[in-house]
Amino acid sequence: IAYVLSGLPESIIAAACARSGQRVLHVDSRHYYGGNWASFSFSGLLSWIKENQQKTDINDECEDWRKLILENEEVIPLSKKDKTIQHVEDFCFGDRDSAEDVEEAGALPKLPVFGAAGAERVGQESEKELPPTESALPEAESREPEKATGTEPASAMEGNGTEIASENESSHSTALGESTLELGKTEAAPSAISAQEPKKITYSQIVREGRRFNIDLVSKLLYSRGLLIDLLIKSNVSRYAEFKNATRILAFREGKVEQVPCSRADVFNSRQLTMVEKRMLMKFLTFCLDYEQHPDEYQDYENAAFAQFLRTRKLTPSLQHFILHSIAMVSENDCSTLEGLQATKKFLQCLGRYGNTPFLFPLYGQGEIPQCFCRMCAVFGGIYCLRHSVQCLVVDKESGRCKAIVDHFGQRISANYFIVEDSYLSESTCTNVCYRQISRAVLITDQSVLNMDSEQQVSILTVPPVDLGKPAVCIIELCSSTMTCMKDTYLVHLTCPSTKTAREDLEPVVQKLFNLNTEKETENEELEKPRVLWAVYFNMRDSSGVDKNSYDGLPSNVYVCSGPDSALGNDCAVKQAETIFQEMFPAEEFCPPPPNPEDIIYDEDEVAPEESGFSNSPETKPESSAEESSSGGSTAVKKEDNEE
Repeated sequence: IAYVLSGLPESIIAAACARSGQRVLHVDSRHYYGGNWASFSFSGLLSWIKENQQKTDINDECEDWRKLILENEEVIPLSKKDKTIQHVEDFCFGDRDSAEDVEEAGALPKLPVFGAAGAERVGQESEKELPPTESALPEAESREPEKATGTEPASAMEGNGTEIASENESSHSTALGESTLELGKTEAAPSAISAQEPKKITYSQIVREGRRFNIDLVSKLLYSRGLLIDLLIKSNVSRYAEFKNATRILAFREGKVEQVPCSRADVFNSRQLTMVEKRMLMKFLTFCLDYEQHPDEYQDYENAAFAQFLRTRKLTPSLQHFILHSIAMVSENDCSTLEGLQATKKFLQCLGRYGNTPFLFPLYGQGEIPQCFCRMCAVFGGIYCLRHSVQCLVVDKESGRCKAIVDHFGQRISANYFIVEDSYLSESTCTNVCYRQISRAVLITDQSVLNMDSEQQVSILTVPPVDLGKPAVCIIELCSSTMTCMKDTYLVHLTCPSTKTAREDLEPVVQKLFNLNTEKETENEELEKPRVLWAVYFNMRDSSGVDKNSYDGLPSNVYVCSGPDSALGNDCAVKQAETIFQEMFPAEEFCPPPPNPEDIIYDEDEVAPEESGFSNSPETKPESSAEESSSGGSTAVKKEDNEE
């Protein structure tokens, strides 16, 4: 099976195929894993920005590979230019010139790593490019100790951070909304907020501490009972990553940012709501949990707007705002009552599994998730090649099936199935495809949008549209304990479906919430806002929802994966991966859990010498981690204790 690009859906399918015993080759023309799902250090992101601002056509003058095409074959050329990113604009709200001679702090040590099945590792620029092989599992072990934050990240073996576990290990929220599953404490101890101004951070400091940043191209969170969490638990891939709870849900109303009470304890401890409002809110949320049992209460409004239905429930304007924009997180005009109730129920069902909000965030960024599945694939024998572009697909004229790919070295590689990311298809193949766009912005700020006792907050905020027909903007604010930014800074992601360029869509929201003024003299109102130190805007293609039949002339054994969508969760990618896998191998289980060491039966001729420390037997690799053998360690799922 040949894969082109290493985005999240492709990585999940590759892991599932390798786990079921298929031979997998995964190639990517980029020098990093993840494609548009990747995370970058600050210097890495600057390089990515430069590449996308100075795009040039790649002319392949070498035509030797065409000699490999037989008379009864034809080719489907693949695109040599990535057109998924547009309108990239970056801004420095400080003295950029002062950082010209500043270099990034010392590089992290590289581990000696051997690729699966003898393949060499490709792409060694940064710590984000550690290959998904056994000797690098989990990647968190190779990180430089984070001394700048209030929380010390440790390896996944030590169990620090939130480790996701199976349903039977899970329990509902306590009075504080905390999960009993946390094996180590990631939250920094609450500290009183200083009355002084936030520390002044310069651009040269950001450049110097660039490796403290892990900046995602796509901004998402994991629903605690979502499809991706279930898959991570089932496949035991969760052992390769750590997670942090999103600590608060925020709302933007009447020009102010305020915290939204979500759990029962939050509602009754809230000072924002009156006693009557608390009863109203609890009554409505209780109804949403089992709304299917009471169809008479909503069936008259089933196709009406959810906002209209909320008005009939005699809820106050503030409660309607909280439910619509911060709990259901749906559009005010385009969402039906049934969709709104489903979204609210999903939010409520996810509460309390791992914390007092429904969401988890992976430490070191969303880009860790594709790499986790790449590791699983490599552990079961998959081969990975970065900086390895593909010229074309080779199709047999008689059968109409794809037989092989030809790479940039002129090598012909045969396979039975081919998985290609949408961005690699040429314009001639995509003439009938209509794409949507996502507007993205990433900000580095000096303080939170809502300061509280603890500085280490992971927040999600939905800003309602200002004008009719405009989309709401989803904002995720990350603190330094998520290992995505340096101390005394926050990383802010803004996302919405595009109507214009990303800057035109998102800058009005940025101006409302943040101080963009670089002058020393600013109004008091601006001083209260977080100051933006650096920002980038860009548009990203949303190819989700495109039917395979929309692509012209693709053989039946070529499957197309989409890039990131604009939704907050990852359900689209997981559904797509499982659908494609089941089409290829309907009799195989999708990402089954690895075997217990006790269940493995070794053949004498398969047992590798101990001194080699490496076995080619795919059934032995997943359990070779010290996580399982250590008496003091604990993995995300213990199969013997948690049979579901």
